[in-house]
Amino acid sequence: MSNRREFEIAFVGLRPGVHEFEYKIEDKFFVPFGEQDFTNLSANIKLTLDKKNGFLQLKFDIDGVADVDCDRCGNGLKKQLWDEFNIIVKIVDDPEAANASEEDSDIYYISKTESHLHISDWIYEFINLSIPMQKMCDEKEMGGPQCNNEVLAMLKKMEDDVAKQANPLWKGLDNIKGLE
Repeated sequence: MSNRREFEIAFVGLRPGVHEFEYKIEDKFFVPFGEQDFTNLSANIKLTLDKKNGFLQLKFDIDGVADVDCDRCGNGLKKQLWDEFNIIVKIVDDPEAANASEEDSDIYYISKTESHLHISDWIYEFINLSIPMQKMCDEKEMGGPQCNNEVLAMLKKMEDDVAKQANPLWKGLDNIKGLE
Protein backbone atom coordinates (compact mmCIF):
# COMPACT_ATOMS: atom_id res chain seq x y z
CA MET A 1 0.00 0.00 0.00
CA SER A 2 1.14 3.53 -0.65
CA ASN A 3 2.10 5.87 2.15
CA ARG A 4 -0.41 4.84 4.85
CA ARG A 5 1.67 6.17 7.75
CA GLU A 6 -0.18 9.44 7.60
CA PHE A 7 -3.28 7.48 8.60
CA GLU A 8 -1.69 6.06 11.75
CA ILE A 9 -2.16 7.80 15.06
CA ALA A 10 0.37 7.12 17.82
CA PHE A 11 -2.19 7.27 20.63
CA VAL A 12 0.19 6.05 23.35
CA GLY A 13 2.02 9.37 23.37
CA LEU A 14 -1.17 11.43 23.56
CA ARG A 15 -2.36 12.93 26.81
CA PRO A 16 -5.87 12.07 27.97
CA GLY A 17 -8.38 14.47 26.49
CA VAL A 18 -9.56 15.67 23.09
CA HIS A 19 -7.24 15.72 20.07
CA GLU A 20 -8.16 16.78 16.52
CA PHE A 21 -6.75 15.53 13.24
CA GLU A 22 -7.61 16.65 9.71
CA TYR A 23 -7.17 14.73 6.49
CA LYS A 24 -7.65 15.76 2.86
CA ILE A 25 -8.77 12.73 0.85
CA GLU A 26 -8.67 12.53 -2.94
CA ASP A 27 -8.94 9.78 -5.56
CA LYS A 28 -5.36 8.57 -5.04
CA PHE A 29 -6.31 7.41 -1.53
CA PHE A 30 -8.59 4.75 -3.09
CA VAL A 31 -6.04 3.23 -5.51
CA PRO A 32 -5.06 0.37 -3.13
CA PHE A 33 -8.74 -0.45 -2.56
CA GLY A 34 -9.59 -0.97 -6.25
CA GLU A 35 -12.17 0.66 -8.50
CA GLN A 36 -14.82 2.92 -6.95
CA ASP A 37 -18.30 4.11 -7.98
CA PHE A 38 -17.15 7.74 -7.98
CA THR A 39 -14.40 9.97 -9.36
CA ASN A 40 -12.93 13.39 -8.60
CA LEU A 41 -13.47 12.94 -4.89
CA SER A 42 -12.44 15.79 -2.66
CA ALA A 43 -13.23 15.15 0.98
CA ASN A 44 -12.15 16.73 4.23
CA ILE A 45 -12.12 14.43 7.23
CA LYS A 46 -12.08 15.94 10.68
CA LEU A 47 -11.28 13.34 13.29
CA THR A 48 -11.88 14.14 16.94
CA LEU A 49 -10.16 11.64 19.22
CA ASP A 50 -11.07 11.73 22.89
CA LYS A 51 -8.54 9.66 24.83
CA LYS A 52 -9.91 8.19 28.04
CA ASN A 53 -8.51 5.67 30.47
CA GLY A 54 -8.82 2.28 28.71
CA PHE A 55 -10.62 3.45 25.57
CA LEU A 56 -10.71 6.03 22.77
CA GLN A 57 -13.76 7.80 21.36
CA LEU A 58 -13.43 8.70 17.69
CA LYS A 59 -15.74 10.98 15.78
CA PHE A 60 -15.27 11.27 12.01
CA ASP A 61 -16.85 14.30 10.30
CA ILE A 62 -16.88 13.93 6.52
CA ASP A 63 -17.47 16.81 4.15
CA GLY A 64 -16.78 16.92 0.42
CA VAL A 65 -17.96 16.29 -3.12
CA ALA A 66 -17.64 13.45 -5.61
CA ASP A 67 -18.61 12.88 -9.23
CA VAL A 68 -21.04 9.98 -9.64
CA ASP A 69 -23.17 8.64 -12.48
CA CYS A 70 -26.92 9.17 -12.36
CA ASP A 71 -28.72 5.85 -11.84
CA ARG A 72 -31.53 7.01 -14.13
CA CYS A 73 -29.90 8.66 -17.16
CA GLY A 74 -26.22 7.68 -16.77
CA ASN A 75 -24.83 11.20 -16.98
CA GLY A 76 -22.34 12.48 -14.45
CA LEU A 77 -23.36 14.65 -11.52
CA LYS A 78 -21.73 16.06 -8.42
CA LYS A 79 -22.94 14.79 -5.08
CA GLN A 80 -22.31 16.50 -1.79
CA LEU A 81 -20.89 14.23 0.89
CA TRP A 82 -21.63 14.90 4.50
CA ASP A 83 -21.83 12.47 7.34
CA GLU A 84 -20.71 11.79 10.86
CA PHE A 85 -19.52 8.48 12.29
CA ASN A 86 -18.56 7.47 15.82
CA ILE A 87 -16.38 4.59 16.95
CA ILE A 88 -15.26 3.50 20.38
CA VAL A 89 -11.90 1.72 20.53
CA LYS A 90 -11.43 -0.30 23.70
CA ILE A 91 -7.97 -1.35 24.81
CA VAL A 92 -8.06 -4.95 26.13
CA ASP A 93 -5.83 -8.00 26.73
CA ASP A 94 -7.41 -10.28 24.08
CA PRO A 95 -8.83 -8.20 21.20
CA GLU A 96 -9.52 -11.16 18.87
CA ALA A 97 -11.93 -12.77 21.32
CA ALA A 98 -13.56 -9.44 22.15
CA ASN A 99 -13.99 -8.47 18.48
CA ALA A 100 -15.44 -11.92 17.66
CA SER A 101 -18.06 -11.68 20.41
CA GLU A 102 -18.92 -7.99 19.89
CA GLU A 103 -22.21 -7.39 18.08
CA ASP A 104 -21.98 -3.59 17.96
CA SER A 105 -20.02 -2.55 14.85
CA ASP A 106 -19.26 0.83 16.44
CA ILE A 107 -17.05 -0.78 19.09
CA TYR A 108 -13.63 -2.03 18.14
CA TYR A 109 -11.02 -3.72 20.34
CA ILE A 110 -7.24 -3.44 20.18
CA SER A 111 -4.49 -5.00 22.26
CA LYS A 112 -2.83 -3.26 25.19
CA THR A 113 0.44 -3.82 23.33
CA GLU A 114 -0.68 -1.65 20.39
CA SER A 115 0.76 1.83 20.09
CA HIS A 116 -0.77 3.04 16.82
CA LEU A 117 -4.33 3.32 15.61
CA HIS A 118 -4.76 2.59 11.89
CA ILE A 119 -7.68 4.62 10.53
CA SER A 120 -7.36 4.31 6.73
CA ASP A 121 -9.87 1.43 6.51
CA TRP A 122 -12.41 3.41 8.54
CA ILE A 123 -11.93 6.46 6.32
CA TYR A 124 -12.46 4.28 3.25
CA GLU A 125 -15.62 2.76 4.72
CA PHE A 126 -17.08 6.05 5.95
CA ILE A 127 -16.54 7.87 2.66
CA ASN A 128 -18.28 5.04 0.81
CA LEU A 129 -21.14 5.16 3.30
CA SER A 130 -21.41 8.93 2.79
CA ILE A 131 -22.23 8.54 -0.90
CA PRO A 132 -26.00 8.23 -1.40
CA MET A 133 -27.27 4.78 -2.36
CA GLN A 134 -29.58 6.26 -4.98
CA LYS A 135 -27.72 8.67 -7.20
CA MET A 136 -30.16 10.53 -9.41
CA CYS A 137 -30.70 13.97 -10.81
CA ASP A 138 -33.20 16.02 -8.84
CA GLU A 139 -36.78 15.73 -10.07
CA LYS A 140 -36.78 19.37 -11.15
CA GLU A 141 -33.56 18.78 -13.16
CA MET A 142 -34.78 15.55 -14.78
CA GLY A 143 -34.96 15.98 -18.53
CA GLY A 144 -32.88 19.14 -18.29
CA PRO A 145 -29.62 19.90 -20.06
CA GLN A 146 -27.57 17.68 -17.71
CA CYS A 147 -29.71 14.61 -18.38
CA ASN A 148 -29.21 12.14 -21.21
CA ASN A 149 -32.58 12.62 -22.91
CA GLU A 150 -32.04 9.63 -25.25
CA VAL A 151 -31.83 7.28 -22.27
CA LEU A 152 -34.85 8.91 -20.59
CA ALA A 153 -36.89 8.54 -23.82
CA MET A 154 -35.89 4.87 -24.07
CA LEU A 155 -36.88 4.28 -20.43
CA LYS A 156 -40.26 5.97 -21.03
CA LYS A 157 -40.85 3.80 -24.13
CA MET A 158 -39.98 0.64 -22.21
CA GLU A 159 -42.28 1.69 -19.37
CA ASP A 160 -45.14 2.28 -21.82
CA ASP A 161 -44.52 -1.11 -23.51
CA VAL A 162 -44.69 -2.90 -20.16
CA ALA A 163 -47.90 -1.08 -19.24
CA LYS A 164 -49.53 -2.19 -22.53
CA GLN A 165 -48.69 -5.86 -22.05
CA ALA A 166 -51.37 -7.56 -20.02
CA ASN A 167 -50.16 -10.32 -17.77
CA PRO A 168 -52.58 -13.31 -17.97
CA LEU A 169 -51.83 -14.06 -14.34
CA TRP A 170 -53.75 -10.96 -13.27
CA LYS A 171 -56.48 -11.11 -15.96
CA GLY A 172 -59.13 -12.50 -13.60
CA LEU A 173 -58.53 -9.67 -11.14
CA ASP A 174 -59.68 -7.11 -13.72
CA ASN A 175 -63.24 -8.47 -13.27
CA ILE A 176 -63.34 -7.60 -9.57
CA LYS A 177 -61.57 -4.29 -9.93
CA GLY A 178 -63.75 -1.42 -8.83
CA LEU A 179 -66.34 -3.52 -6.97
CA GLU A 180 -65.98 -1.54 -3.71
